[in-house]
Amino acid sequence: MSHIFVSPHPDDAALSCGGLIANLRELGQNVIILSVYSGHGDLERLSSYQRQALGFGGKAIWPATQAFDSGSIAADNSVPGETADALAPWQAEPARLKETQREADESAKEFWQRASWYRRADISATSLPGGRSRDTSNGQGLIDPGAIAVAAAAGEAMAQRRQEDERYALFAEAAVVFLDLPDAVFRGYEGDEQLLGTVRENDAAPIDLLRKEIARLEPQRVYFPLGIGSHVDHQLCRRVGAALLGDAQAWTMPGIDWSDKVAFYEDFPYAYWQQFDPSAGLPANYTAGLPANIRITPEIADITDVMEQKIQGIAQYESQVPHLFGSVEKMADAVRTQGATVALQSGRGGAVERYWSAVRS
Repeated sequence: MSHIFVSPHPDDAALSCGGLIANLRELGQNVIILSVYSGHGDLERLSSYQRQALGFGGKAIWPATQAFDSGSIAADNSVPGETADALAPWQAEPARLKETQREADESAKEFWQRASWYRRADISATSLPGGRSRDTSNGQGLIDPGAIAVAAAAGEAMAQRRQEDERYALFAEAAVVFLDLPDAVFRGYEGDEQLLGTVRENDAAPIDLLRKEIARLEPQRVYFPLGIGSHVDHQLCRRVGAALLGDAQAWTMPGIDWSDKVAFYEDFPYAYWQQFDPSAGLPANYTAGLPANIRITPEIADITDVMEQKIQGIAQYESQVPHLFGSVEKMADAVRTQGATVALQSGRGGAVERYWSAVRS
């Protein structure tokens, strides 16, 4: 059995659903995260607001592993005056270094093609322009630190966030699928008023794409954001959930009945910041677009026993925690406070996450 969490951005599933994900994995259930708006735009034109909105820190975080072991790079063909004893295995005649460099780069791209970051294989021992730093062993690669952690050759603005999503998936024993749609800040939204405001008429929800991906995975349940905080990307993902609930009655041929499969999660930290309390009923904007015969009712996931696991999972997003909370300690306090608050609202003790499940009338 599989459970799909539709995450508008890298980190949303961990932030909002990390407790339930931990519970499901302990029960042996499969968890798949669909990271929807994980794509990038033009790095050279990022405004200050875009950098801030994307949450990029000032230091690139790279794994400590080395892209190349110099001992595995064989020397070029022997040349007059050179012997194997006189040269290190990776050394070559200067005239051939350019070709050797090209081959090393091609090998690096192939090796790292499935990773969300890339390190160029530099074979030379000369100084590099731009102040780039080498590995401690000459000629074994380079690290490109920058204000935005990007894949050095691939040029992906979302590279660091995607890498953090992969780290979280490894930590949570889940799978992650990147759909690579561009983040709202790359689609022309500028400033909090726009980013947390009305979705533009020409900005369509990715209904067909998500419907195809979700159906392909044959889930037992699918979790969409409720849209608390009104981030446009969260709103668009919620619209996809509403659209799926209308599929069975909209198609000429009977489609999948999603009414017992779709649920909506409360977006954290927006729910925490806004002190979200649905005790008087959900506001109309959270039920907009639902079919007339569908209502959503609250369900509770007790996360008391996995609270620290949720906190450790969120801490995998090292570029986002300072941006959202200021520090790991403040993040942990916010997560614990929100869990206890929702528990009290639900007439319970401990810590809980709340979900809104679709029910057909």
